[in-house]
Amino acid sequence: MNAKVDSGTPPHTKTRVKQKAKKEAIVNRLTCATLEGVNAKVIEVEATFTKGLPGFSVVGLASSDIQEAKERVKSALLTNAFVFPPLKITVNLSPSDIKKNGTHFDFSLALLVAMHKKSFAEEGLFVFGELGLDGRVKSSSMLFPLILSLKEQGLIKRAIVPKEAISYLNHISGVDFIAVETLSEAILLLGKGEFKANVQQFEYDAQKIEIDHKTYFYEKRYAQNFKEVKGQMLAKRAAMIAAAGMHNFFMEGNPGCGKSMIAKRIKDILPPMQEEELLSIAKHQFLDGQVPSFSAIRPMRSPHHTATSASIFGGGSGQAKIGEVALANNGILFFDEIPHFSKQVLEAMREPLSDRKVHIARVNAKIEYEADIMFVAAQNPCPCGNMLSKVQACRCSEMEVKRYANKLSDPFLDRIDLFVVMQEVKSDDVGEVTSEAMHEAVIQAFTKQKQRQQIRLNGKLTEDEIETYCLLSSEAQDVLERAIGNFGLSHRSIASVKKVGRTVADLNGHEKIEKKDILEALSYRRRK
Repeated sequence: MNAKVDSGTPPHTKTRVKQKAKKEAIVNRLTCATLEGVNAKVIEVEATFTKGLPGFSVVGLASSDIQEAKERVKSALLTNAFVFPPLKITVNLSPSDIKKNGTHFDFSLALLVAMHKKSFAEEGLFVFGELGLDGRVKSSSMLFPLILSLKEQGLIKRAIVPKEAISYLNHISGVDFIAVETLSEAILLLGKGEFKANVQQFEYDAQKIEIDHKTYFYEKRYAQNFKEVKGQMLAKRAAMIAAAGMHNFFMEGNPGCGKSMIAKRIKDILPPMQEEELLSIAKHQFLDGQVPSFSAIRPMRSPHHTATSASIFGGGSGQAKIGEVALANNGILFFDEIPHFSKQVLEAMREPLSDRKVHIARVNAKIEYEADIMFVAAQNPCPCGNMLSKVQACRCSEMEVKRYANKLSDPFLDRIDLFVVMQEVKSDDVGEVTSEAMHEAVIQAFTKQKQRQQIRLNGKLTEDEIETYCLLSSEAQDVLERAIGNFGLSHRSIASVKKVGRTVADLNGHEKIEKKDILEALSYRRRK
């Protein structure tokens, strides 16, 4: 009664129609990626070519620079003797709920259109590059951060990339790069299915140190030498301790006593780095629009006190961008004249100093940046700067001095390990300690830390790691317990003293933290 009425079409005709439709609707796929903050997300670029009114559309939350790629693709194909297919071309960027941006999608779009008559789906083959109107494959500032992030996530093994980008992409080990100069060259490779790497890995031109089968890099370049800093032996010693353990460091002293000189010279004596740290620094520099040098010298950022919160921590209304804190990752962030920074900035610094991360929340995205920094700060003792001077008279009232000191909160200052009050410069002061000698001591202390199997340096140890690595002798333990009772040290202050004591012990060649080491560590604590 409810039987279906047959349309009358013979079965063999239906089969031919289905086969014809399948032949006409070829779906080809290549793999690309887009950035969300500093992390890459894999994007599958798939295209269909169907009969209908000729057109070229890109769907899947593509930004304006990807939409503009359609014109670059057409021109590149037509100028290289390829006939643009008179079909309805639909390109989908999947997953469709992620916003994509970047001119590096040009290359994959062009290859899919050029190879529209051949069905293929190359698994695990990434394609990156911007196209010139003549078919040249160009580099993009996003390539290095994208590929490095994919490699760190274990998502990429091989990629077709512009030849002009190889000078920096070959620093990324573990990825087979197929470098091409033109679209025609890539189409030929894709047609043959030959995807052999033609790029050699980069060898770092830097000093190396091997510890437990791991390689660390450093450079002996001292553009500014500690020998140029006259006197200030206590501050130099504290600077060396801070560098050896990557401890946060605070200097207070009269104008012209050498605070900024010392801060600028710490950069050259910092501990060696692994390849991953070198590449992470380069990735952040690319994201900031810089051309990285890939040198084994840690970065130093010194924002002015008038800098906005967004410029220091990152931000932006449409798309969050990195700030000074992220750019100082694995290096130094220096705040000169720190009381002049806004209260909002100083209180916000508590997060990266504790968690070594920066969180940026925007309507469109929530982004997290690595911020494993050594924080260095300097300030005058009072607004006029002469309160500690034996020669100059202080012009500040008691209220002005109190207001100046209250700009820095106790929770913020508790996150700083070493405090030094600078001495006044004398005419007979000399520069006895050199950067070379200090760097050598830092490297020896670094070696001891890594030989203990420490993942993090002393200044960045977690609570559990402090209990494991910061072992005190019985005499040192007695000294610390008396100090806790006498000075009312907080839990964070106790941890800070132990971490500094561990670094002092490493510099002094002690297996455990001895009495001498803990006494020196206590001498650098903040006086309230």
